[in-house]
Amino acid sequence: MAAVVVPLFLAALAALSGPVLAHGGLNNYTVGETWYRGYDPNTPAADQVGQSWMVQRPWASIDPIFSVDDKHIACNDPGSPPTSYIPIQAGENITAVYWYWLHPVGPMTAWLASCGDGDCSAVDVNEVEWFKIWEAGLLEGPNLAEGLWYQKAFQNWDGSPDLWPVTIPASLKPGKYIIRHEILSIHIENKPQFYPECAHLEISGAGSAFPPKEYMKKFPGAYKADDPSIRINVYGSEDTMNYTIPGGPVWDG
Repeated sequence: MAAVVVPLFLAALAALSGPVLAHGGLNNYTVGETWYRGYDPNTPAADQVGQSWMVQRPWASIDPIFSVDDKHIACNDPGSPPTSYIPIQAGENITAVYWYWLHPVGPMTAWLASCGDGDCSAVDVNEVEWFKIWEAGLLEGPNLAEGLWYQKAFQNWDGSPDLWPVTIPASLKPGKYIIRHEILSIHIENKPQFYPECAHLEISGAGSAFPPKEYMKKFPGAYKADDPSIRINVYGSEDTMNYTIPGGPVWDG
């Protein structure tokens, strides 16, 4: 494994070469005190793809995906596989690190997909079945447009990274998995913006549980274009507080 224990403020120095405006993206991961490098779309791919430290599927740019039927909604574009895994025990937190994120409105979800008995690098991310392990949306009012969403609450404005912790279900059976983090921004009327990134995990533990079929989704396929939670005008919604996060229920073990 290419894990390196690095203080986060040192990791921040590497991020300064990236853009400081626009959307942002998932650049690093931490498990406990161990920091894992992710992909940087502003650095030549040849310097990153195939490197022994790479745990994240590369993503081409910070631009969003607009269509629920786009094949890149699974793990972004190009989504080519990494060569390494993040080791983590079921029940532990994995924290996604964003060095900047500016959008304030919309839900955030985290998903897992089992790679079966094989290597995750051979998995087609459009064919595997994903199950949701975490979600957060509107935290408090007064309404969808002006309320506090988790997407805004996890942001920092002091130069420190935006940290998104997710717990791997403690009862999950061990194996190789892909983790998928997605931010869905709905701040523009009827023009949803999807921001997915994926990494490879080697999950250990004594669990034996696995979600039943009703939790399983494919990307594309998990979302419908006419879903009122996706194709929405938060500024003109008559229902000022209720919001259903798309993608079905969370499986927490």
